[in-house]
Amino acid sequence: MVLSGKALVGSSFVNMDSRRWQVSLWTAYVLSIITLLCPRTQGAKILVVPVDGSHWINMKIIIGELKLKGHDISVLYTATSWYIKEKPDLYQLIVVKLSYDFGEIKLNSKLEIYVKKSLEYLQSGWNLSRNFMMKRLFVNTLYDFHQSYHIFNFEIFENQTLLNQLKNSNFDLVLTDPVFATGPMLSHYLKVPLVYNIRWHLNGEAHFLSAPSPSSFIPVPGSQFTDKMNFFQRTLNLMHNLYHLAVTEMFIYPMYNEVCHRYLGPDTDIQTILQRADVWLIRVDFIFEFPRPTMPNIVYIGGFQCKPAKPLAAELEIFVQSSGEHGLIVMSLGSVINSLPMQITMEIAEAFAQVPQKVIWKYDGVAPPHLGNNTLLAKWIPQNDLLGHPKTRAFVAHGGTNGIYEAIYHGVPVIGMPLIFDQFDNLVRLESRGAAKVINVATMHSSDLVQALNEVINHTFYRDNMKKLSALHRDQPESPMERAIFWIEYVARHKGAGHLRSESYRLPWYAYHCVDVMILLLFILLLVTVFVGVTLKKLCRAVLKKKQKSE
Repeated sequence: MVLSGKALVGSSFVNMDSRRWQVSLWTAYVLSIITLLCPRTQGAKILVVPVDGSHWINMKIIIGELKLKGHDISVLYTATSWYIKEKPDLYQLIVVKLSYDFGEIKLNSKLEIYVKKSLEYLQSGWNLSRNFMMKRLFVNTLYDFHQSYHIFNFEIFENQTLLNQLKNSNFDLVLTDPVFATGPMLSHYLKVPLVYNIRWHLNGEAHFLSAPSPSSFIPVPGSQFTDKMNFFQRTLNLMHNLYHLAVTEMFIYPMYNEVCHRYLGPDTDIQTILQRADVWLIRVDFIFEFPRPTMPNIVYIGGFQCKPAKPLAAELEIFVQSSGEHGLIVMSLGSVINSLPMQITMEIAEAFAQVPQKVIWKYDGVAPPHLGNNTLLAKWIPQNDLLGHPKTRAFVAHGGTNGIYEAIYHGVPVIGMPLIFDQFDNLVRLESRGAAKVINVATMHSSDLVQALNEVINHTFYRDNMKKLSALHRDQPESPMERAIFWIEYVARHKGAGHLRSESYRLPWYAYHCVDVMILLLFILLLVTVFVGVTLKKLCRAVLKKKQKSE
């Protein structure tokens, strides 16, 4: 059979169209499967209630990722904030207008006093008296902050215009750092799901509010113990825990309960409101934190802010490369503390002048005399990029969580100089892993810092241990950031995650610890003991009477 050219061409077009249709069908089929397997969240309306300072640095990173996912972000803040500034391409701002001074100067002065007194106590070395004084200083400083935010919370709930604006916005969830409880209370008021980006709550570490925390092997913040405690340490740890509970119940909770009872209902209390969060994104990784009991709605995102290093600016790269084979030392005291008393600063500068490495020091103060030619002072440094540089040998740090995780991520050993808050406990954890050496900055001489630098840089022990932690931290099926975004979107998709939340938060303390059950059992045991005693007594009398009659 012979076909004409026209027929052949027509047949070819039909076959081509058929093949194209089949390819299109298979493509649509595959894309449909992918869409079903990969749940998507339409852009959610998220209200972010952050805490200022280094906590905002963490929150802003998550906000950036949420924005890339197409979510609509609104941030509640005050015009006098330290770090929270207008950024319309990333989030919308909801400004809280205050009738009192809640500014940077007031909070900075409190921190300056805290640092000054902390250094005074550190000069006495470690002893029980100093430990108690440090604990009391921490609690007093925290109480001052809570008083400021107590007024701040009143201002929010008295501002009916602001509350109406928040209600009319129809947010899908509240994302907050609950250190001062503003976010949890607003979530309860607006009746929307709640997600925490958390490490600390009102007066302690997040787990102590949400999960079983036995004092036998879980060190209380401020104790500076590891999870391996002897009898004496366990006793002190329990005393620390009882002290925390007493301060919280007697001084801190009552402030927030006043707001709860007035604006959220007479039957509400701050502890219940704090514990009703759907998901807790805790900034912890167990390569750093000690193992402990946890709960189903706790998700661990420690190190979520870490990322590969980017190339340095040309001038900075030239300085780093000039270090040669000796390498680089990076020093930073974080985002809050820019400088130290001149006497301590001089000791640090003298120590840096004696080592062969080049030093980049984040410092915003009067330049110390006798500063070595190998030391570069800068008001701001690209910390993550410097720690990820192949020439970086050591990180001199205060022990803040952000810097610790960046050092772990890039495998850089740490020389720790703790000053305030959780820095002491953070460095105890890292030191127990053999990845840090801690020195007392208040009593330190330049020779002490030189010795510590030489030990950490020239002995492979610290670097090897930190490299191992880095490998463990990176070996995850998903990044901490991916985990954080998934669970925020999960709560938005399902309008909460109540099925993951334990009902323990509804129980009074005596029911949670089964005190009422133990009292009942002891009462029954007492009744049984009395019954047995009375019965034996009667039997003995009967036996004696019978014996007397027989005689």
